[in-house]
Amino acid sequence: MTTPPTLAVWKFTSCDGCQLTLLDCEDELLALAGRVRIVHFTEATSTVEPGPYDVSLVEGSVTTPDELRRVAEIREQSRILVTIGACATHGGIQALRNFADIEEFTSIVYASPEYIETLSTSTPISDHVPVDFELRGCPIDRRQLLDTLCAFLAGRAPDIPNTSVCTECKRRGTTCITVAEGVPCLGPVTQAGCGALCPAYHRGCFGCFGPMAQPNIGALLPILRINGMSAEEVDRAFHTFAAAAPEFAGRDRTGGT
Repeated sequence: MTTPPTLAVWKFTSCDGCQLTLLDCEDELLALAGRVRIVHFTEATSTVEPGPYDVSLVEGSVTTPDELRRVAEIREQSRILVTIGACATHGGIQALRNFADIEEFTSIVYASPEYIETLSTSTPISDHVPVDFELRGCPIDRRQLLDTLCAFLAGRAPDIPNTSVCTECKRRGTTCITVAEGVPCLGPVTQAGCGALCPAYHRGCFGCFGPMAQPNIGALLPILRINGMSAEEVDRAFHTFAAAAPEFAGRDRTGGT
């Protein structure tokens, strides 16, 4: 009898939202559990088995010295390592610390900051170990998660889009809220995968899936300003879910007048 492949789910600095997405799969998760052996997933079970692991899903960013050690150990024990969510792929919202003074933060938040062991930065997993695949989003999309796990079980590459959110608006027949309503939106430079959820409800894309491949941010900036965003608001928009992404963090965001 063939031994089923093993699946491990790991948490670093994060809110657990991407792990909850896996649990939210419900019926599909039961079917998946029949095809794989979940050997480490503390959000769902106390069962913990030693590696090696066929597939590891890693949620969260690296923000502590202990996480630096753990991420290397997990990579060594995992045949395939998949990062899940904005924290694991781009450092997450907590990467805002990368642009400020961490000692000032800890002195304000904690009564005894001398007991806090933390790094001055929040960085994606790929900054420290090789990553085989990544799933974007805050949180990830359950359809993409299931497709990715099924793809690895079937021995094929996951079918994940690398176009912009704008293409998803077109597929679902959503009128462009920037053109029709003047709503500022990061959709033209954000990777697809969410199903254009925010634009479908007349809200501009927040960029939680991070930058698409080769985003033309320079062309978008004047449009954001025309639609009412101040330079500070533009900067805040790019400094949210994917603050540490080089494409978002390393560009001039004045956007003209």
